[in-house]
Amino acid sequence: MAEHRSVPSPGPADEAVPGITTGAVARHLGVSPTTVRSWERRYGIGPAPRESGRHRRWTPRDVALIEEMCRLTATGVPPAEAARAARITHGRDEARVMEVRPASPTSRAAPSPSAPEPSATGRRSRHGSGLPLGDVRPECRGLAHAAVRLDARAMQVLLEQVIEEYGLVTAWEEVMAPTLRAVGRKWAASVDRYVEVEHLLSWQVSTALRRAAVSGPVPAGTQAPVVLACMPAEIHTLPLEALAAGLAGLGVPTRMFGGSVPAEVLQAAVRRSGPGVVVLWAQARPTASYAIARQVAETTFGVRGARMTPLVVLTGPGWAGLGPGAGSTRPSSLREALDVVHRMHTELVGRAVD
Repeated sequence: MAEHRSVPSPGPADEAVPGITTGAVARHLGVSPTTVRSWERRYGIGPAPRESGRHRRWTPRDVALIEEMCRLTATGVPPAEAARAARITHGRDEARVMEVRPASPTSRAAPSPSAPEPSATGRRSRHGSGLPLGDVRPECRGLAHAAVRLDARAMQVLLEQVIEEYGLVTAWEEVMAPTLRAVGRKWAASVDRYVEVEHLLSWQVSTALRRAAVSGPVPAGTQAPVVLACMPAEIHTLPLEALAAGLAGLGVPTRMFGGSVPAEVLQAAVRRSGPGVVVLWAQARPTASYAIARQVAETTFGVRGARMTPLVVLTGPGWAGLGPGAGSTRPSSLREALDVVHRMHTELVGRAVD
């Protein structure tokens, strides 16, 4: 099973290939066209200039280069360095680079090549936060204002209030996630500004989610846990932290292993914890791997003669468009993921009792 849709190997005939548009490349990577254009401008990884009047198209070689940059960045390499390494690997002329600026260190939800495409409409907030929020809840605008001001206390209070008033799912889907996406979009379009805003906002959101998880009911100690982990090259953990908090609120025991979990560590975690369900998160297509998902699904645990394997749930936009594969259950939202995992866990507990 392929890790993601492959692009034809580049070769001498590349120049004769019509190529694909920037929008198609963005969909392939799971990011917005604005983000791809930003990488082109900053790191010189776009297609070669075309003759006057012709639209630029990405050849297989161009796409392979940006995929390599995504892969390197997902492992922690700064974007500028990742772009340079990708250009060297693919023999791209360094003289084409018009602007290369160092990027900030990647954090939990930094707008790196694996950042999500914003779901907001892109209209500027009427209340002057400077972020592309669109039509959102007032609490979302309030969180954006506090983030831009770097007001950690205000963010903390607001996040606690929205979780208490609306519940975790609505707080995540209608307040936290839209604000995070708006900050990511602003970062991508403003030449490395707003990085400090993103870091502080991500930390406050993570803190609020962990507090919500701790405040949930204490699960029975005999229940098999749900293991949550990011794919080996995936660094974005906040959506998975939201799922962990939601499961805690439902009384489901979890083991959260966070970002960039090596494949062998995933298998060891399954063998040691004996989970009924394993949730694997991939933010972008380059980090999604059916091969690894199948390895996890086939990992056995339990006493000899009564070995078991876990159910695997694939979450995150990185799995979109890959076709059927290991772990056929692929919820598309936090609410759906909670329903799916909770139902699976409840059924497994029921079987154990019987």
